[in-house]
Amino acid sequence: MSLLARVRDMINKYPLELELDMKPLHTSTPLLESLPLSHALGVPVFLKMEAFQPVGSFKIRGIGYACQVHHEKGAKRLIASSGGNAGYAVAHAGRMLGMGVTVFVPQSTPTWMREIIRREGATVIEHGASWDDAHAHAYEVARREAAAYVPPFDDPLIWTGHASMIDEVASAGLRPGAVVLAVGGGGLLCGVLEGLHRVGWTRVPVLAVETEGAASFARSVNAGRLVTLARIATVATTLGARTIAAEALSWSRKHPVTPWIVSDPAAVRACLRFADDHRILVEPACGAALSAVYDRAQPLKGGRPVLVIVCGGAGVSLALLRQWACQLL
Repeated sequence: MSLLARVRDMINKYPLELELDMKPLHTSTPLLESLPLSHALGVPVFLKMEAFQPVGSFKIRGIGYACQVHHEKGAKRLIASSGGNAGYAVAHAGRMLGMGVTVFVPQSTPTWMREIIRREGATVIEHGASWDDAHAHAYEVARREAAAYVPPFDDPLIWTGHASMIDEVASAGLRPGAVVLAVGGGGLLCGVLEGLHRVGWTRVPVLAVETEGAASFARSVNAGRLVTLARIATVATTLGARTIAAEALSWSRKHPVTPWIVSDPAAVRACLRFADDHRILVEPACGAALSAVYDRAQPLKGGRPVLVIVCGGAGVSLALLRQWACQLL
């Protein structure tokens, strides 16, 4: 049985026990109306502030849930592959649960991100030139050592955890006319779509935003099959999955999802504008989604309230934002 099939079987067997026994590791985040973004787009814009999560990004929702499931099932150790926010989320979840964590990172992972992960008590091991290399190796190590493997995005447990943000939006009384989010590997997209269907919003359109150098989702939708990019070439490195999750492509066939591609300069400009407008720093990956609003993407016009998932990201600082601006603007 494949890993995906085993995880689906786990969800089907143990949903009630898991819901009853576990307190979430994520925070219920604010839903804020943004007057600057509303004025820019010409319709009401609401922000789901996932940048306020304990690890600075939405990743802790799904990854935290997955780690808790493995903990409930008796796992003592977690293994992950990530050069950024996902590895940070696994390390944080492992510390909160009292579990050992090893995160395999590619050579491209910055020293400061490795230190953030280590600060949570995780062991960081470099393997391979890209995330794909680290992922294949980490999965094999987890299998060999009977540890729980937590991937960055391609896992039904992760999607179910991410779906909780839509439950919170519905509980707040907002029914959006459209949802805007960034797409990397497709974990956030799958989770948001699962959440939309869970609350009955089966026709709310989603604008799935990528940067030009990481548009694996758009290319897959256009081709009607999974497309693997030859390389990732974008400042929005956390969007850098060369192949999106198959489930993301499947969702595009049964829900109104529009791929949208923006440039790196547009993503960085949006980060700068958002910092000015809301005094909050976000990664260019998040800036990609925000740029679709600031730049009035055609699918968002029409007077309907727009919900933006402000996915955040730990890989940003004032110095980095200035560096990206100098390079691109």
